[in-house]
Amino acid sequence: MNSDVFRLSTKITLLPVIHESGDYAVAVRRVMLAGKFDCLAVPLPESFREAVEAGIEQLPALSVVVQPGPNGEMGMSTPYNDQRLDDAEYASYVTIDPCQAVIAALRNAMGERMPRAYIDLPTCEYDELTSVLPDGYTIKNLPLDRFAAAVLTSIPLVDEELHLERLAHMASRLKELETRYENILCLCSFAEWPSLRQFFHHPPAEVDFQERQDRGTIRTSVQEDNLLFVLGEFPFITGCYEQARAELDDDENLSLDGLKQLLIETRRRYKEEHKTRARKITPRLLSTYFQYVRNLSLISRRLTPDMYSLVVAAQQIFGDAFAINLVETLREYPFGTVWGLERIKVNQHLMQFPDGEICEKKNRLPGKLLMWQSCQLQPRPKKEQQQAWEMQWNPFSHCSWPPEDTAIERFRTAVKDHALSLLGNDLAKVEKFSSSLKDGLDIRETLRNWHTGELYVKEIPPSRGNLDCVIMIFETPADPRDYPARITWHAEHHDESTLAFYASDYREKMIGPGIAQAIYGGAMFLFPPRPIPDVWRDRRFDFVDTLEERLIVAGCFHTQYKHVSVLSPSPPGGAWRALARKYGRKLIHVPLSRFSQETLSQLRHFHILNGQKVRSYAANYIRKS
Repeated sequence: MNSDVFRLSTKITLLPVIHESGDYAVAVRRVMLAGKFDCLAVPLPESFREAVEAGIEQLPALSVVVQPGPNGEMGMSTPYNDQRLDDAEYASYVTIDPCQAVIAALRNAMGERMPRAYIDLPTCEYDELTSVLPDGYTIKNLPLDRFAAAVLTSIPLVDEELHLERLAHMASRLKELETRYENILCLCSFAEWPSLRQFFHHPPAEVDFQERQDRGTIRTSVQEDNLLFVLGEFPFITGCYEQARAELDDDENLSLDGLKQLLIETRRRYKEEHKTRARKITPRLLSTYFQYVRNLSLISRRLTPDMYSLVVAAQQIFGDAFAINLVETLREYPFGTVWGLERIKVNQHLMQFPDGEICEKKNRLPGKLLMWQSCQLQPRPKKEQQQAWEMQWNPFSHCSWPPEDTAIERFRTAVKDHALSLLGNDLAKVEKFSSSLKDGLDIRETLRNWHTGELYVKEIPPSRGNLDCVIMIFETPADPRDYPARITWHAEHHDESTLAFYASDYREKMIGPGIAQAIYGGAMFLFPPRPIPDVWRDRRFDFVDTLEERLIVAGCFHTQYKHVSVLSPSPPGGAWRALARKYGRKLIHVPLSRFSQETLSQLRHFHILNGQKVRSYAANYIRKS
């Protein structure tokens, strides 16, 4: 790298970096491999050296190096002879993150046996110094020197006393290193870059160096579900970088290619969990998803998406269940954390140690400013909680969820209307075109008589008859072991149908107190509603063997009209039509393929509530999958 933009002197290259960026970590590695550097200087105090380099040696397992603030006390932790933290208002930390440019540079320097210098001010007092920066992906299509020169115009000079002392000390340390080495690479943040250059060439006379206390550091591990708060990239993407390193694969575009791997892995887990209940995640839907993510990213002025954009797009396109799987996959790091260290808990602003001490956390290598947003996703309940809800279930009090009733009734009306239109098609008349197209051109008859040059039109008379029974069979043949729940529900008001259905075992899918989820295998609707005996206990229908046949026999028995509509994947066979003829009925088949698979998937998933009182809070737990 020969650009004068980064040349601090004839012996020092001062390279500003965006911390916590995988793209910049790759760029720094490329710079180090291209240049013949004999020393690496990093913006960390000397007290971090031992713990940081020990953590780098244990990569890809992650760890965090913590230093207590001015009011902290260091003690000894008995199990592993590591230090711990007590009574500190805040603690500064460095995550041993493979996607952190400074850690990546140190890792490379250690592999090349290159001398490393820790040049930051030796003090435990620290305040984060951040700035608003462009997306790190920009450097994929823009040289580093042009990118840095463009960013330089928006970076103010440092004016806080502590940071002035830090930068003045770093400048003096670089002058010392200049006397011992011939080609030094120094890393710093963009926020520190202009002031450090100025202090190197024009040392400030007004900086009053105060006596500041330095403390040792401790190396800890982080609970794996908290890694999202200490890593720059998503834990899954960080794992992709480490996987590529282990397998010697190309990692130049993993910031985007990793997102594709993330979606593929999420889809696999989603299908594995929901099996036949899962939506079909087609390539076309994935393309729509990425287009939606791109638009959300552009709205927030980003080139790569943040977690909020990924989750919101997944929720809108694939549903809550897929979005939850995406969050769980995104926050998993495949290589885990270092075993044998005390584990701390962290969130956006705080860290908690095993002894219960809580303090504010400050990142020694802070990335871009983050904006946290909330997204309403119903988390998957724990197994113990589901078992408790199942034990409290009252088997003598069941009811439905009204919004789902409205949706399924609208769908029943659509199936009924389509069946009536098919009933009218049987009465259609075809005649030669004379003066009116009537109900449209009959293409088939016209082509059959193409040699005559005549056109044929069709006339569809108003349909005769009506329907009051709609049978929906979503899966055939239906395995009785998959659909043990068999219930007949009576309508609560005149706009609902009398409903008999078989479904999956709702007790296996408890999503809230008194709220269970199941999936329809088949259902029979009678509208207008009327009281009927329980279809599944009615001995008059015991002569049939399958669940589908029982619904067909019940529908033919209780309907008041000649025709019964059957929605199914394939046309009714001879056995089903024979059952209908036994009661003097005729089946009208409506193909299941006529309707959207997404619509059918949403309608098949329904909820059973343990009493009408549960409706008052059910909306807090029910989410569309």
